[in-house]
Formats: sequence, structure tokens, C-alpha cells
Amino acid sequence: MADVRVLIADDSILFSRFMKSVVDAAEGFTVCACSANVYEARDEIEKLKPDMLILDIEMPKMNGIAFLRQLIPQYTVPVIVCSSRKDLVMQSMQAGAADFLPKPDEGGYEEFRTALVKSLNAAKKITRIKCGCKFYAVRKSASADDTAAAHEQRRIIAIGGSAGSTEALPDILQCFDKNTPPVGVVLHMPEGYTSLYAKRMNAKFPELEIVEATQGLYLKNGMVVIAQGDKHMRLFKDSKGYFVTCEEGPKVSGHCPSVDVFFESAAFCAEKDAIGVILTGMGKDGARGLSQMHHAGAYTIGQSEKSSAVYGMPKAAFELGAVDKQLDLERIGYHIREYLSRGGK
Repeated sequence: MADVRVLIADDSILFSRFMKSVVDAAEGFTVCACSANVYEARDEIEKLKPDMLILDIEMPKMNGIAFLRQLIPQYTVPVIVCSSRKDLVMQSMQAGAADFLPKPDEGGYEEFRTALVKSLNAAKKITRIKCGCKFYAVRKSASADDTAAAHEQRRIIAIGGSAGSTEALPDILQCFDKNTPPVGVVLHMPEGYTSLYAKRMNAKFPELEIVEATQGLYLKNGMVVIAQGDKHMRLFKDSKGYFVTCEEGPKVSGHCPSVDVFFESAAFCAEKDAIGVILTGMGKDGARGLSQMHHAGAYTIGQSEKSSAVYGMPKAAFELGAVDKQLDLERIGYHIREYLSRGGK
């Protein structure tokens, strides 16, 4: 059975991290995202469709109780309210909370850990939630449908590049459509630019869903997810399909985000079902990761020297023996499409 996916909404980064560690350690539960305010939580709910929430009360822009009153009638899932405002227990429960846990005082963290795990297990058994004077049925997890979709969604395409790659990527994307397997992209761009780039590409290719990566985002056919400019993106897979994580960290192979980090995660979780593509760029980031994909059974492609703005990364990968096929840029997208149409042969 798939894990219960939990969204945490709390403006305290440190306490969110603590709660995440508790939830992730609890059997049958995993945190899909953390939000600092209810507007971020709303956006994450729309994208990730979590099964449960842990909600603070005192947050900027809108307090948790007001949000809860709006949420339950529209998106009915168990919500555990966790707040230092013990005087708001009754208001929280009347607004639709499944439980109320006071935030721990100094020295009370182990007791809180036990209470939270107990509350999580109780909340997942709830079938109805009372909000105000009305009862609402808890939405069913689409785990069976998601598992079937994950089985169908076997393939994944991983692309990495640096100098010249923002101009190169559209040449590949123009060959893709809504039926193309999910595409993960790591390009060496600074913080802030990746969001703008994703929006520009999404407007240019309306048949695709092109987005900047977010923590816990599940991928689907026709989706292209672009790594954030200051966080490493990694690929994982569970019973619901492929999803990505976005985490800060030291530079790897000289970069954050690093192509090596992403390719290595794709090698581990997708193995022979992955297609790896290394594009124009300076240095050798991605070469080691593509080599791991190659050894895991993935099909790997490198951009040719004559079509590269900078023949650094593709060259390093080619010299490692990590490239199955070296192609001019204008052929890569068509070749992937042909490769997939032949069933990966």
C-alpha cells in the first residue's frame, strides 16, 4: 500500500524540519512538501494532492483556522492542527481539524514525537470530517489508479546541459507531445531564472506542461520539469510513479543544481527505463552521472561536437564511454521519438 502523503504548513522552518523527520520516520507516511504559509499550501495542494495536512495556526497572510474553514468543504482530508495557541483548540476542531497538538516546550520533543505519530495513525482512519455544522466525506486516495498509471508510465527522459543548452532544449522539445514520457531537465542557470525560463517554454510549447520543479512533484506524460536554479533535483519512484525532490546542498561537479546528481538518481530508480541526454556545456558535470545511467541499462545520447556551442560536457561523457549514440542537436528529439516508437530498441 502506498504511503500516506502529508503536507506540512508552518512558517517555522526549524519546526517544519523536525515534524518532517517525525513523519518520514513513521511507518506508512511520507512528507510530500512543506509550506511557509497557507497560500503556498494551497498551491501545493493543487499540484500534489496530499492525503493529509499538518497545519500551524499563526502564519503570515492568513491564519490556519480561517484556511481550514475554506479547505475542508473543497478538499476534505484529515488535518492535524499543531500550534502553541492552546486556547484555540475548540475553534480548530469546529473548523474541521482531526486533532490538535500543542507545540512542545523545551524538553518535550520526544513526547510530542510520540503524540504526532499516534495522531497520524488515528487521522488516516477518519472517513468523515465535521466543519461547522456539516459533515464531509474524506476524499479517497486514488492509489489504485495511480499505481496503474505508474505501471504504464515506465519511461523517463533525463536531460542535462550548461552553456548553450537553454537555446538547445527547444530543438528537442518541439518533437515531444502530450504522450511523451516525463522529462526532467537540469540546466546550469542561476536562482530566479529557471522559473522564468519554464514559463517561457510552457508558452512556446502549449501541448506540453513545462514547470519549474517543486518538492515532491509527481511527473506524468507530457510534463517537462526544470530544476530550480539553486537546488539539486533528484528523481525517485514509488507506487504512484516518478517524482522529484528539490534540496539545497553543496555544489557537485562544480554546480548546484548538478546534472550528475540528477542523472545518478535516474540511474538508480529508472535503470533501463531511462533515456539520458547530455547537451552542450562547459566542464564535465553530467559525464559521471550519464556513465552510471549507461551501466544501469539506460539508453544514452550525447550532443555532437559540431552542433555544440561548447563541446565540454558531451565530450567528457563520450570519452568515459557513457554515450550510446552521438547526434547533431536537430536529430536528438526525432531520434528519441523514433526510439520510443520502436519500444526502446
